[in-house]
Amino acid sequence: MPPFALIWRDPVLRMVAGLMALQGALMCTFGPFVSVLAVRAFGLGDAGYAAVMVTSTLVSVAAALYSGIRADQTAKRREIALFSGVVVVAGVSVMTFLPSTVSFVLAHALLLPANSLFGQLFAQARLATATLPPAQRDGIQATIRAFLALPFVVILPLWSLGFARGVPVMAIYPVALGLSLAMLALIWARWPNRDAMAGRDTPSGLSLRAALVELATPGLALRILALGAVSAGGTAYWAVMGLALTPATGTGGHAALYAGLVAGLEVPFMLALPLLPRWRRATLIAIGTVLYVVHLVGIPLLANSAFLWLLLIPGAAGGALTLTLPIVYLQDQLSERPGTAAALMALMKVAGDAMAAGSFALGTGLSGYTLAAILAAAVTLAGAGALVLADSAKAP
Repeated sequence: MPPFALIWRDPVLRMVAGLMALQGALMCTFGPFVSVLAVRAFGLGDAGYAAVMVTSTLVSVAAALYSGIRADQTAKRREIALFSGVVVVAGVSVMTFLPSTVSFVLAHALLLPANSLFGQLFAQARLATATLPPAQRDGIQATIRAFLALPFVVILPLWSLGFARGVPVMAIYPVALGLSLAMLALIWARWPNRDAMAGRDTPSGLSLRAALVELATPGLALRILALGAVSAGGTAYWAVMGLALTPATGTGGHAALYAGLVAGLEVPFMLALPLLPRWRRATLIAIGTVLYVVHLVGIPLLANSAFLWLLLIPGAAGGALTLTLPIVYLQDQLSERPGTAAALMALMKVAGDAMAAGSFALGTGLSGYTLAAILAAAVTLAGAGALVLADSAKAP
């Protein structure tokens, strides 16, 4: 049965898909513009924005680790999801009603990163598909990840049109507030409680210390770091793309259109993932990484050229592989504890965000956005290579 049909028939998967689409809408409302607002509107500068990136990463991983492990310990996933919804509403409300440099740092460095919903959605999907064959399970996870990208196709072009007609960039915050309230309402109305998931979600009973020790095993830690380096390219993309494609006096419309087209093209590539050869996931991730760095480095080099639009295909194809396959790869490492597996994604992200922030700070400090992109690309390629070597050395 096709993944869409399986998702439609299962109320839990329908809820996950709906929340993933709203999460995507929220991400693309912020994504291309946060770096521009930080550097130019609120006067943080490149170094200040890099500091916000590092702080937000630390908060994000701490929240995701605690939420994922706690969810596995207690199976109280609904309460954890509701908390994530509340902190998102709080973060966006601060910027909607009290915009300032302090509010920006509070929202983007502390409140919004405390949202652990992304990982918990994949954990909930894993629980709902636990009895399905691996191929169907992977197809459903890829399709759910595609729901995150779908809003980019519509919302970013609309922002591009709005900016061209004089809508201020700060308008992203009241729109984001509406989206975050819709997410909170959907969690409240549809997220199953512990009793509804009885039989499919059993508390692990592991203490926080025991769960953290499990995550620190050498083989698993190496793979998390390698995948983190791979994900650094995506983090650097948002920072470099927003600044490289938005002139100092510009509105951000060019960046919104580019990001929307990349995300839109990612969707068919993600849906086609089950049709790929049954190669090792590490090999496919490495292929995606090579494609993605072409796109990443090309953006600042071709920002003022019509050839920029040729980067859409490698960016979308590489993004489909590097955004989707690491999720399934990490879930397979801890298949019995989906919440902790979600925490692995957070650890991957914190490693990647730290590497991206370091590349951004060093590159912009020494030269500019082109060097920042080149440094992030080098880190990303090194991570893909390390993952391939680690998987090749693994005993059969």
